[in-house]
Amino acid sequence: MSTPVDVPVDVPVDVPEQAVPRTSRSRSLGRLAMNQATVPRWSTAEAIEGCTRAGYAAIGLWRDRLEPGGAKRAGELARAAGLAVSSLCRGGWFCAPDAAGRRERAADNRRAVDEAAELDAAMLVLVCGPATTRDLEAGRREVSDAVAELAEYARPAGVPLAVEPMHPMYCGDRSVVVTLPQALRIARSVVEGGVGVVLDSYHLWWDPDLTASMAGAASSVLGVQLADWLAPPPHPLEGRGMLGDGTIELRRFVELADATGYAGPLEVEIFNREVWRADPTETLAVVARRYAEHVA
Repeated sequence: MSTPVDVPVDVPVDVPEQAVPRTSRSRSLGRLAMNQATVPRWSTAEAIEGCTRAGYAAIGLWRDRLEPGGAKRAGELARAAGLAVSSLCRGGWFCAPDAAGRRERAADNRRAVDEAAELDAAMLVLVCGPATTRDLEAGRREVSDAVAELAEYARPAGVPLAVEPMHPMYCGDRSVVVTLPQALRIARSVVEGGVGVVLDSYHLWWDPDLTASMAGAASSVLGVQLADWLAPPPHPLEGRGMLGDGTIELRRFVELADATGYAGPLEVEIFNREVWRADPTETLAVVARRYAEHVA
């Protein structure tokens, strides 16, 4: 992918971006949120400051990128800036070959819940991890049991758990949960509540039953993440496209999500080395323009 030459939304091409008042830049951003993975050159503090300055509604944070002060300090910075934390990535990776491994992963997931609570994050994203054997259904049962156990810990902390269905190409190494109906079955098996799903356009756009599946997700959607699908993908993990550069009907995807009753942030999460090499400030501006063109 070659990154298109773009200009920030609402910014005249002959005026330096930094000279435009924030109110002019942010008028049309609405629900737009930025996932920290899209701008990895920035520290958490820099990402919070940059998103606030650019007028974004929220930011999604990653556990491995939290400041030396940890989640507590990152939460203080976000609250001081008036920036919501739309998600914390990630918990999950539940399956393990033995009881000791399962206990270790359960402990790490409880730490993730604690961090999400300190951040006041709207959800803890669960990337469920692969099965440890060729029996995929057994792996999904193991995930379901682990999610239910984690939910007992997360509910008193006020942390919603969001099961993320991933693209089927990741079934062998990242998640045994690869369709929205699978994710919904796991979420709704926790009858006490506190578990829903997060919808990522990159993972779900291909599904011929997506319209029906999304309709069946009513009241269970905790978050929406956006990236485009480049054809062919330049990399299996780091090949996501800038909004509008690929094959996904992004506006329609968001309409389907909103029809479930979801009205929260729309978080842009792009894993792509070309995007990562760009100036993060310019990336925020390009995302804002593409959001206005292809989503809002």
